[in-house]
Amino acid sequence: MTRQHRILLTAAVVLMTAAPAMAFAAGGGGAEANPYGLGALWSNGDFIARTVLLIMVVMSVGTWYIMISKFLEQARILKDAKIMKSEFWTKPTIQAGSDAMPESSPFRYIAQTGITAAEHHEGTMQEAIDLHTWTTMSILRSVELVQTRLQGGLAFLGTVGSTSPFVGLFGTVWGIYHALTAIGIAGNASIDKVAGPVGESLIMTAIGLGTAVPAVLGYNLLVRRNKGAMDEVRNFAADVQSVLLGGYRHLDPNS
Repeated sequence: MTRQHRILLTAAVVLMTAAPAMAFAAGGGGAEANPYGLGALWSNGDFIARTVLLIMVVMSVGTWYIMISKFLEQARILKDAKIMKSEFWTKPTIQAGSDAMPESSPFRYIAQTGITAAEHHEGTMQEAIDLHTWTTMSILRSVELVQTRLQGGLAFLGTVGSTSPFVGLFGTVWGIYHALTAIGIAGNASIDKVAGPVGESLIMTAIGLGTAVPAVLGYNLLVRRNKGAMDEVRNFAADVQSVLLGGYRHLDPNS
């Protein structure tokens, strides 16, 4: 289980524990509690209605967590790209340029991968593959790994954006069904008897839409920023590969 999954699971447990108190507080508590608010939705809802509500809360928490963490990750890569442009290519060797980069920088990781591929090619089974092909394969794999890390969590945002409105709609339909059943049994269909239960059910739809909109906007924005970050990474990888294969083999500044 990844760190991201552990955080989402912890958030879900906390929300499930605190949901009754949050709903009671939202209703206002006491004699002046709002009969049509979230408190009434939670207290009057059955197991399915409460489960739907908790699912949407977990979706919303996961969406905001992924969006914030990915924005910070992209910002670090773009910052490392500026450092790379000002520091890496001004050094006399690729190794010296790599050492000038932060340890967590993907650009340093790619440079070190290329250096390792070029230095440890001869005298091993890898020698069966020509240096050009082996170095190219190693650098491309490192670029793909960086891309995979950047794309982590985007599938969750896409899933939330496409499914949360329907999850909310399911909660609405389920709530209206039970409200109409209760009204039919009571034999009283006055507006004050209908407005409350139906209004509470429609809150589910509003929550579903409120969860889907940030997920869709965040997904589209993150995908666009990922493209810009990966363009920097790919361009750097291509330049490092050209230097390594262009006859510039002076990798060690002390050699």
